[in-house]
Amino acid sequence: MALKYYKPTTSSQRHTVIVSRKGLSKLRSVKKLTVGKKSMAGRNNQGRITVRHRGGGVKRNYRIVDFKRNKYNIVGKIEAIEYDPNRTSNIARVIYTDGERRYIIAFEGATIGDMIVSGEEVEIKIGNAMPLKRVPNNTLVHNVELLPGAGGKLAKSAGSFVVVRGSTGAGYIILKMASGEIRMVNENCYATIGTVSNSDHFNVRLGKAGRKRWLGRRPEVRGVAMHAEEHPHGGGEARNGIHMAKDIWGHRLGKKTRNNKKTERFIIKHRVSKRNAPGIA
Repeated sequence: MALKYYKPTTSSQRHTVIVSRKGLSKLRSVKKLTVGKKSMAGRNNQGRITVRHRGGGVKRNYRIVDFKRNKYNIVGKIEAIEYDPNRTSNIARVIYTDGERRYIIAFEGATIGDMIVSGEEVEIKIGNAMPLKRVPNNTLVHNVELLPGAGGKLAKSAGSFVVVRGSTGAGYIILKMASGEIRMVNENCYATIGTVSNSDHFNVRLGKAGRKRWLGRRPEVRGVAMHAEEHPHGGGEARNGIHMAKDIWGHRLGKKTRNNKKTERFIIKHRVSKRNAPGIA
């Protein structure tokens, strides 16, 4: 996908950069594969705000995406590649030889007419899904399961991928994440060969506040602009510097919050945060 730049006829267009949707389907999404999506506006089931700066935005329908790829040994053909407002990547509409249609995450290089299949003994080709034990070393994969049959959980956003490093010999495959984390995953978990489409998404610049509101994001207020009782950065006469960056609850930024002891044994090497990386201030 190519990037689209605007002529600087206004102050907002001067800085706007979006991904061109040329080549994407202009037809409506398949009605059977969409459901209504209610706007939660960052509230939980008690109506309390649990995620700040959410609300408004354009109404959307949710596209039901097949993350499990569990139509085994049935060949499918890509009918169309569509824009999905609920995710950063594009989605591909696949029709299988038995007549069923499904949406999958579009992989980089996907074109209309491509044939894909998932199963134990399928060809190692971009777009095909198979167990990790069948994937060669140093292969890029996406939509990786963490538990067999549970559906893809890793590498589903635009341009993302995971590198297969090899087998432990004890029923697990070693994967390297983009964050630098190295972990073990059950060898029977399925993954799709290739990287996720729309890698240019990371170069998008919204250009104006209105585009942010269309996406359901409300304005954020700087902590230094608040009163002392509202934020650790607030208060003081005139403009005071931040001696230690904290969030609104007083926790130091960069503090590790991972507390999942159950999966700790699967992680060989933890990710390196930019804040703690050598040579980075």
